[in-house]
Amino acid sequence: MEDTTSSNPQSPGFTEKLKSWLSWSWTYVCFIWFGMVLIMIYVLWSPLKLQETLTSASVFLNTLTPKFYVALTGTSSLISGLILIFEWWYFRKYGTSFIEQVSVSHLRPLLGGVESSSTTGLFSSVNGEAEPRPSVSECKVWRNPLNLFRGAEYNRYTWVTGKEPLTYYDMNLSAQDHQTFFTGDTQQLRPEDAVMQKAWRERNPQARIRAAYQAIEMNNECAAAYVLLAEEEATTITEAERLFKKALGIAGKDINLLVYIKRRLAMCARKLGRIKEAVKMMRDLMKEFPLLGMLNIHENLLEALLELQAYADVQAVLAKYDDISLPKSATICYTSALLKARAVSDKFSPEAASRRGLSTAEMNAVEAIHRAVEFNPHVPKYLLEMKSLILPPEHILKRGDSEAVAYAFFHLQHWKRAEGALNLLHCTWEGTFRIIPYPLEKGHLFYPYPGCTETADRELLPSFHEVSVYPKKELPFFILFTAGLCSFTAMLAMLTHQFPELMGVFAKAFFSTLFAPLGFFADKMESFMPSSFWHQLTRI
Repeated sequence: MEDTTSSNPQSPGFTEKLKSWLSWSWTYVCFIWFGMVLIMIYVLWSPLKLQETLTSASVFLNTLTPKFYVALTGTSSLISGLILIFEWWYFRKYGTSFIEQVSVSHLRPLLGGVESSSTTGLFSSVNGEAEPRPSVSECKVWRNPLNLFRGAEYNRYTWVTGKEPLTYYDMNLSAQDHQTFFTGDTQQLRPEDAVMQKAWRERNPQARIRAAYQAIEMNNECAAAYVLLAEEEATTITEAERLFKKALGIAGKDINLLVYIKRRLAMCARKLGRIKEAVKMMRDLMKEFPLLGMLNIHENLLEALLELQAYADVQAVLAKYDDISLPKSATICYTSALLKARAVSDKFSPEAASRRGLSTAEMNAVEAIHRAVEFNPHVPKYLLEMKSLILPPEHILKRGDSEAVAYAFFHLQHWKRAEGALNLLHCTWEGTFRIIPYPLEKGHLFYPYPGCTETADRELLPSFHEVSVYPKKELPFFILFTAGLCSFTAMLAMLTHQFPELMGVFAKAFFSTLFAPLGFFADKMESFMPSSFWHQLTRI
C-alpha cells in the first residue's frame, strides 16, 4: 500500500515532463528530425536497394490499367464524401467540427496547447487576454410570462400537425416550477397535496390528469388539481377559464395559487377578447402583490395595452420598468423601439434620409432599434418574416432564440399595425453589428453576448425548428477541405475514365516534377561528399 501511494504522486509529474518534452521537441527539433530522415534515406539508399525497389514499383505502376486508377479515385471520392456528410451532420447538430473537436481535445494537449478551446478563440479579447466562456448553467432560464395553455393551444397544434411543440426539457422545468410553486411546504403536506406533488412529475399527460381527479376525490377543494385540469385537460379557453374560476373560489389564502390563478384568468380574458377586463385584472394583481416583479406580469400588461393601442399607458409602464437597475427583456427593449419608431416610421424614407440626414426623432428611433437588436439579435428575422414562427416554449432564455420566438409570436401584429415600423426596422437593424464587431468579447450598451445561448435554446426549442445562431458560425475548415477533396477525386475519376492515356501522361509528368527536388538534392550530396566517405559510412 505504501508503494502504491508513494508512486501515484510521481506518475503525474512524469507524464507532464513527457508531454512538455514532446511539445518542445515537436516545436524546435522537427526540422532537425526531417533532415536526419533525409540523411538516413540517402545513407541506406544502396544497402537497402531502394533504387531497385523504386524501379520495380514504377514498373508495377506502369502495368496497372486505367480501370485501377478509376477505382482508386472513385473510392477516394466515396470515402471523402461520407466524411463530408458526417462532418456536415455533426456541425448542424452540435455547431462544431468533429475532427476539429477531437484534434483540440486529444491532440492539442499532447503538443503543448491548451486542453480546450472553450476559453480561447472567440472568447479572447482584442488584447489577447482570454475571457472565460460562460457555461450552460450560467445561462438562466426564465418562465415565459405569456406561455400558452397545453390543453387548449399546444395540444391542438399536436392534433393538427402531429408535431410536439414542447421539448421534454421544457416540460420538466415546468413540472419543477409547479411542484415548487404549489407544494413548496413539504412539512405539512396533506394527502391530496402528496398526490399532486407526484402528478406534476408524471411524464404522461393522461397520468397527470388521472392524478388530479384522484386528488379531487380525496378533497373536493384541492385548488391545485383544478389548475392542472385547466392547464392540460381543457380543450378551449372558455373551459380553462371556468376551471380557473372554480380554483380561485377554493384557493383560500395561498398567495402562490392566488397569483398564478389570477394571472391565468387575466390571460384567458385577453385571449377571449375582453382586453380592458384583462388590463384591469393585471393592474390589480400588480398593485396587490408589488413584490412579485420577478413574475414579469408587466410584460402581459404591455402586450394587452398594445392591443388596445393605448400607447401613452405603454410608455408609462416602460418608464417604470425600463430602468438601468432592472433586468431587461426583449419585450422591454423592442416595445420601447416600437414606440419611438411609430412616431417617425409613417413618413420615413431611406432615400430621403440619405440625402438630408436623420432628424432627432429618427435618430432616437434608430438608436432604440440598435439597442433592442444588441440585446436580442434574433428577433428582427421573425418580425420581418425572414424565419418562420413556431409556438413559443414555456421557458425562455433571455437574449436567446427562444425569447425571440416568444416575443415575435405575440408582438408581430403590433409592429404590423404601426405603419412603416417594419420598414424602418428592415433598413436599420443590421447596422447594429457594425457597432459591436466582437459581440462575444465586448458589448456596446449591454454585457457581451453570452456564448451559451445556442446550447440552451436547442434544449428549449423543438427539433424541427432551426435554431438561430449568433454570431453566425463559419463553416469549419475540415468541411471545406473534405468537400474539395471529394470534388477533386470525383473529377479525377471521371477524367481517368474518359481519357485514360492523356491522364497517364499527365500523372507521369506530375510525379516526375514532384520528385525532381529530391533527385537534385541527392545529386548535390553526391558531389559535395567524397564517395569513399559514404562507402565507409555504409560499411559501419
